[in-house]
Amino acid sequence: MSHEPIQLHSSNPEPSYGRTPVASPKHLDLRKNEGLTIEWPDGTTAFYPIDYLRKMSPSADTKALREEMAKNPLTVLPGAPNKEPITAVDAALVGNYAIRIIFSDGHDTGIYSWEYLKEIEISNDQ
Repeated sequence: MSHEPIQLHSSNPEPSYGRTPVASPKHLDLRKNEGLTIEWPDGTTAFYPIDYLRKMSPSADTKALREEMAKNPLTVLPGAPNKEPITAVDAALVGNYAIRIIFSDGHDTGIYSWEYLKEIEISNDQ
């Protein structure tokens, strides 16, 4: 199993539309088969497994699916084309406020803002 990191490249910045941005991470380490590790400016570190990032994608279609599943636990999930675990194929920084991750199942429409990543951070106390 490969543990190689994905090199991040920056895309054009997008406006914040009046929201107060969360400070940009000090360091990002995206391992395609494992997950995203973020070192925040306050010295804390967070780890987001790849499958968790895919499940929690902020894209409109994935958000709608999560809302449907909350209403109806018998919601049928879309079938994956194969049984291989989801991996990160590529990633790009979006301005100074987010990261876009492209997954092995073709999903590439979620833009994970630093604010959103703070919201979905998994507690280390669990």
